[in-house]
Amino acid sequence: MPQSGRRSASAATRPSCPAGFLCYPIAQAADITGFRATHVPVGEDQLPMIELAQETAAKVNRAAARDILPEPVAVLSTGRLPGIDGKAKASKSLGNAIHLLDGDAEIERKVMLMYTDPEHLTVAMPGKVEGNVVFSYLDAFHSDKEEVAALKQHYTMGGLGDVKLKRFLARTVVDLVGPIRERRERAIADPKGIEAVLKKGSSAARERVAAVIDDVRSGLGIYRLA
Repeated sequence: MPQSGRRSASAATRPSCPAGFLCYPIAQAADITGFRATHVPVGEDQLPMIELAQETAAKVNRAAARDILPEPVAVLSTGRLPGIDGKAKASKSLGNAIHLLDGDAEIERKVMLMYTDPEHLTVAMPGKVEGNVVFSYLDAFHSDKEEVAALKQHYTMGGLGDVKLKRFLARTVVDLVGPIRERRERAIADPKGIEAVLKKGSSAARERVAAVIDDVRSGLGIYRLA
């Protein structure tokens, strides 16, 4: 009895390891290799997932003695969009982001709260572009790069106020996000249409992945039972 009690106590204090901890990474690799993806857009925190997919593809190819699955390459973004407060990256949980579903008035409100240059106290004073969230968003979303460059020059020389600059950015973001929001609203108004798209995509995905699975089974000498 005492011995059994010691085993129970040990089991109670031993950390658990759910099956998902082992299954999820390989499931992610399957999602990638199942479509023979060659390039996968990810963030830096997802690089281990891509490395696992590469290892999985490489092992399958070695075992089959031929190239069945391409080894996917990670495509990293060029940078992170800062939050409107200038303190961290834009994040829903931090409440410092502009969302695709935000209305025009909400977008304008958030842009007006954006961190700029705390030392740019008057319109006539020269301002700093570095660390200025407004310019970070203009660089990311405004299509006319020459116009943005001219605004930067004007701002650093003095004579361009933060309010005018923010209104310019607000119009830019509203013009970008507005059509996306309207398209989503049209889609939500047609639930049967959404269901039809999902069914069509699922059918195409199953057909494509089934072909890859057959190639892997054949390469590894694994055959379905009749």
